[in-house]
Amino acid sequence: MTTIDATAITVELPEAFDPRWSRLPGIQVDGRRISIDPAQYFFRFESQTWLIADWELVRSQLLQAEETTGSAVEQLALDFIKAHAESTSDAARVLATAYQVYAYLFREDHLAGLGLPQITAAHLRMLREAATLMALNKVELDGHISNVGPCWFFPAATAVVFDLDDETGGMLDEVYHGGWFNEHRRIEAIKAHAALGGRLVHGCQSVPDQSGGVVAPYGASMAAFRDDLAQFKAGWIDQVYAHRVTDAA
Repeated sequence: MTTIDATAITVELPEAFDPRWSRLPGIQVDGRRISIDPAQYFFRFESQTWLIADWELVRSQLLQAEETTGSAVEQLALDFIKAHAESTSDAARVLATAYQVYAYLFREDHLAGLGLPQITAAHLRMLREAATLMALNKVELDGHISNVGPCWFFPAATAVVFDLDDETGGMLDEVYHGGWFNEHRRIEAIKAHAALGGRLVHGCQSVPDQSGGVVAPYGASMAAFRDDLAQFKAGWIDQVYAHRVTDAA
């Protein structure tokens, strides 16, 4: 574990989180109030700055923007980030912004058209909560992974917190990083993630090879990202699963 000296992170969000998040080291949930001890929570915590943009500005200026033959949606997001994003050392602000992003992306009116009847509103809540905490993870421009928490490993973390079996956890992971399986929602996700200063990238190609993901800055070295991830993922995934409650029934 690599952790810089850091004070506790405390945020109050609009939605009460599941108290079972407290099964993971270093995190306590009291309704809408979440407290994180970085020294206990993170496997690696080397950076206390994040790039974010105001969510209301994203909503008003970017979500309705249309790509053209000369400007792809990724370019629209990059231009927006260059113009409006700022660096912050306020982790609570990052979490609050991330909650707004994922409350939008995993909203219930998507359920009817998803084509996955096994995905429920309760599953969307799980996605919102895990993805919000995932926003504290960080990748540098050179591809080095500077911050890694349990929610890097999405199926493992959700299995521990929500008592999910492997099949359900994997299904949620696919919904999380699959852009809801169509281009319309992928475009929506690219725009929304501009509020977190980058784009959602993953180290895995499918559920059996869970390697997690992060909102990485545009231009980050994906080759270095892949190599760094390969060095640590197996041991840290095992550490997350070690907190699974085996007698949940």
